[in-house]
Amino acid sequence: MSSNVNLDTLYRQVIMDHYKNPRNKGSLDDSLTVDMNNPTCGDRIHLTLKVDDGKVTDAKFDGEGCSISMASASMMTQAVKGQDIETALKMSEIFSNMMQGKEYDDSIDLGDIEALQGVSKFPARIKCATLAWKAMEKGVNNKEK
Repeated sequence: MSSNVNLDTLYRQVIMDHYKNPRNKGSLDDSLTVDMNNPTCGDRIHLTLKVDDGKVTDAKFDGEGCSISMASASMMTQAVKGQDIETALKMSEIFSNMMQGKEYDDSIDLGDIEALQGVSKFPARIKCATLAWKAMEKGVNNKEK
């Protein structure tokens, strides 16, 4: 029982660290731009991605929202930077399955992103956690077309 409490505390600390000290905050020039929002709670994200030769070479975000949406955006930009598009989209699928409480492929290390696992217990917050991921999917899928 206490190990679950410790894990929850650790996960909360990781989420708050990404919220208070976001990684990759800002925007990129000459890049893919995706703006998305979650009208139910007011979260909004401005995501910029550099994609070269089928690889996400850089990712930055700006926006405003709850700690979960902003921490998730910080974690997502860290996770997909340097990944090929196929892997970035696979990570998004894994994350989506994790958020929905479904079985997911754990062959790809998600790093800090696993701290968001607990969000799946709060259906109203899942859209907060997945907003940045949906923006990334939209951006790379539009790039592929």
